Amino acid sequence: MFSFFKKKRPKCTALVPAAGSARRMDGANKLFLSLCGVPVLVRTLTALQLAKRVDEIIVAAREQDLEEISRLCKEYALTKCKKVVVGGATREASVLRAAMGASRNTALFAVHDGARPLVTPDLIDRVIEKAAVCNAAAPAIPLKDTIKRVREGGEVERTIHRDKLRAVQTPQVFDANLLKASLQAALESGAELTDDCSVVERMGKTVFLIDGEEENLKITTPVDMLFAEAILRRRMGIT
Repeated sequence: MFSFFKKKRPKCTALVPAAGSARRMDGANKLFLSLCGVPVLVRTLTALQLAKRVDEIIVAAREQDLEEISRLCKEYALTKCKKVVVGGATREASVLRAAMGASRNTALFAVHDGARPLVTPDLIDRVIEKAAVCNAAAPAIPLKDTIKRVREGGEVERTIHRDKLRAVQTPQVFDANLLKASLQAALESGAELTDDCSVVERMGKTVFLIDGEEENLKITTPVDMLFAEAILRRRMGIT
């Protein structure tokens, strides 16, 4: 009866930076490696496809990979993937190029690494829900190992207490205008930042963290592929 008073859900576009060089994968493009029979990037995009709060997906990739990624999107019926654009020389540049290709009425951007194929649709939706009320949110997990600050040469300077430290994952979700302005400012200044939260924090904005998932690992080295295969096989019930 009063449904017309309900606030409309903000439109969310997922931005997937996939233009990296994969230097630590022995020369192989990790995004096209087979993970239990399906390319890594396809598993990543499938999770975004299944997330209820993701409305469209824009991938930023190397120019030589555009055709292959477009083909995979068609082959695996990834209908939310609306564009594959040429990425930039840095992560910031790639994310901004993807953002510029999003629909005009996009309210939120969810930036997710192309090499995080084990993310769950539930985690994606939870981060988006958080960002819808606080403008900037990301998933994170507690650290397990003891952390040391070292001097050049490997000498331990001090031990850092880990109780208030977190390892941040993706997707990292932001108000669309905030992220675009922050990325442009970072690029203009030449700032070298490691993730999109850092881009927004640099502008003096607060990022809120929610509980991430330990299995939401990023594939960086060949060993990560072994872990990802084992996790996926367990999920699929394959012994």
